[in-house]
Amino acid sequence: MHNILCFSSHYRMEIPLKTAVATDSNSGITKAEAEKLGIYVLPMPFIIDGEEYFEEINLTQEGFYEKLLGGAEVHTSQPSPEALTAFWDDILKDHDEVVYIPMSSGLSGSYQTARMLSEDYDGRVFPVNNQRISVTQRSSVLDALSLCDKGAEGKDILKILEEDKFNSTIYIMVGTLEYLKKGGRITPAAATIGNMLKIKPILQIQGEKLDAFAISRTVNGGKQIMINAIKKDCINRFGSLDPDNVIINAAYSNNKESAGEFLDEIKASFPGFDIYSAPLSLSVSCHIGPQSLALTATKRLKV
Repeated sequence: MHNILCFSSHYRMEIPLKTAVATDSNSGITKAEAEKLGIYVLPMPFIIDGEEYFEEINLTQEGFYEKLLGGAEVHTSQPSPEALTAFWDDILKDHDEVVYIPMSSGLSGSYQTARMLSEDYDGRVFPVNNQRISVTQRSSVLDALSLCDKGAEGKDILKILEEDKFNSTIYIMVGTLEYLKKGGRITPAAATIGNMLKIKPILQIQGEKLDAFAISRTVNGGKQIMINAIKKDCINRFGSLDPDNVIINAAYSNNKESAGEFLDEIKASFPGFDIYSAPLSLSVSCHIGPQSLALTATKRLKV
């Protein structure tokens, strides 16, 4: 089971770190990147037409969207207690402790399960309720690695990341209303009218859950709404719109070409920023569908 349910690397440094950093695949961190960074990633499970799949094990991004667009019944799930404890046990063979950063507790029960199971590990496992998802969750993982390199222990990393948990923001422009209707977030009538009018909803994630934010009649208008919202958050919530103060990233769902065009627009709107763009977490894409674009901001952690 250990080999099936986790992918990782022990070799970021010549000597294994005292504190390991782990996350789940909702962070968007791939096998290759996990190997490079020296972290551990637990693949998230999905139930598709009654069968269980694991992200990047037997379910690729392409395969996920092929099934979703083909009308399959796709449901998110959380790792089983057995998979999670096997994952931790494998890590603790080579480390004294592990900081585990799952997806936001507002979007899944994964954190609550991890917190309960960690009580059996005598203070060696530190689940972090960091309220992040996708590229913002990835930023938390990188922060944890940086803190490890500075000699911070698991309990200290947990405290720092949880104190920082609401210092991020995500805006997502939905490409189709079909999946919001399917998930019961909007009525069939509202979806029909919205599709006729070509309405583009903009959703937000402010840690706890996916909420409505704004509506645009055009894609370009929706992009500008997100750009303006990020600028406002950086200044009003995070203190300044400065590359030394905030990280700005982008994400997308099954629309790489459109995402590339949006990335160019983001770079033009935020000169001096090093923008990272990646596929949106499949756990979010499951509920909003393909052809979505997202823009995020995260306050830089300074310790």
